[in-house]
Amino acid sequence: MTTPLDPDAGRRSPQLEQRPAVGETRGIALFCHGGTVAGVEPPRERALSVLRMRAVEQFVHRSTADRGIATALLRYRVAGWNGEAADAFHDVRWAVDRLRTRYGTDVPIVLVGHSMGGRAVLRAGGEPSVTAVCALAPWTPPGEPVMHLGGQTVVILHGLGDRWVPARLSADFAVRARRAHARVARFTIAGGHGMVRRSARWHRFARDVVLAGAGLEPMREEIASALGRTSPEGLAVPL
Repeated sequence: MTTPLDPDAGRRSPQLEQRPAVGETRGIALFCHGGTVAGVEPPRERALSVLRMRAVEQFVHRSTADRGIATALLRYRVAGWNGEAADAFHDVRWAVDRLRTRYGTDVPIVLVGHSMGGRAVLRAGGEPSVTAVCALAPWTPPGEPVMHLGGQTVVILHGLGDRWVPARLSADFAVRARRAHARVARFTIAGGHGMVRRSARWHRFARDVVLAGAGLEPMREEIASALGRTSPEGLAVPL
């Protein structure tokens, strides 16, 4: 199902592709795909960033819907971050507000984002009802804000061979987020930016963070252990 922002709006609207839980909705997972540094055209339907994130969302839905997890894939108004406009971030905030309106303010929301979507969900990690953030190969430039994440659970997974978004960027972000009193665990994995190599591990990782972030399962052992470690041991754990 697709939910437009406002049919009377004069500008392009974001959209939500939503899949319901089986029975009572006990948690929501919002998935946010990658994009470009700059660009005012809408994301292409067959863009690899969209297809890759939809695959993660579909896996999580198949494996958690019977536990009460509803999922939503956010389609941005425009493909680019666009500097100070931070378009993807504002679209994530819109999506969180829409989901809170539909499901109620007491239903936990877990944000899952890849690349530019990882930047967007980390930027939106302090929004109401958000209980955890899962950032996959996130694009986190130097100076990306972290103070709003104080007290939040943030779990990052980054490929060591990532040539598009070097893993050192998320490593620096994780250190700064911990200093801001976020609960951060960061993992590394063989492979590059597209999450294609060892894709099943990326999928299961996102699923496990969603279930734990929604309070339906304990955080899986290695993530819970990393969250409890001091820096830098908990911020560069091989997966």
